[in-house]
Amino acid sequence: MTGLLDGVEVEGRAARLLFVHAHPDDETLATGVAIAHHVARGDDVHVLTCTLGEEGEVIPAALAHLEGAEGDPLAGHRLEELRGALAVLGATSHLLGPGPDGSPTRWRDSGMAGSPASRHPRAWTRADLADAAAAVRGVIDEVAPDVVVTYDATGGYGHPDHVRTHEATCHAVATAAAPPVLYGTLTPRSWVAEDRAWLAANAPAGDLVVPGPDDPVATSVVPDDAVTHRVVDPVVVATQAEALRHHGTQVVVGEGWYALSNHVVSRLAGREGYARLDPSTGRPVSEGTP
Repeated sequence: MTGLLDGVEVEGRAARLLFVHAHPDDETLATGVAIAHHVARGDDVHVLTCTLGEEGEVIPAALAHLEGAEGDPLAGHRLEELRGALAVLGATSHLLGPGPDGSPTRWRDSGMAGSPASRHPRAWTRADLADAAAAVRGVIDEVAPDVVVTYDATGGYGHPDHVRTHEATCHAVATAAAPPVLYGTLTPRSWVAEDRAWLAANAPAGDLVVPGPDDPVATSVVPDDAVTHRVVDPVVVATQAEALRHHGTQVVVGEGWYALSNHVVSRLAGREGYARLDPSTGRPVSEGTP
């Protein structure tokens, strides 16, 4: 199916969608096509960001002093990046806050698996699941979305904050008074092969790393038939790229591609895959029960 509103009945108002993400930039990297597509359709699109990405790796040398600095100055900088990106995309921003110290978010970036940041008392992965879900559910109650979108059960590529976001969102939707339709992000395996071939032919030479056809894939890459909904809209790639440029501490953007701090290049292909999730299990509805 194309789009995220197939089978969703909305009468007398614009459809409302809520995208739930762990850090600033995730919304544009993982779901920027869907956000821009649905905004262009006239839908009411919202983004909930659970932390401010305090543990992000800073790419520009001029901003390197923000990384790991006392007082988390990177958080404020990335919040401004998020605001700029969402202004381009046309979505309304929400945060899980305020924090106990007056910060705009209650929880903090936990870093990658095994990072010392995961032991921080405010780390998102340390949040009690019921407490975290209640906070997400509060935003769901406020927005009253018809559709909620978050990561699949693996968090896309295993990032602990993404996994916690998936868990909290599933629990929040499952316990909502009027549960919205829930989707997880997935990528058809054939798209990965096509994108890597395109990058091999079009990515500029230099420090960029183009994944080869046999290199490992993200945990959210699945057989094509597991992806039940697709948002395909090449027209919004320019909007997605402009939004990504606002996340300058984390992303380098080129003509039809982007790269993160690891220099691995990915394609901006104007398409994203999704599957409806069972909020009680976090698994795609199409998988059924064991």
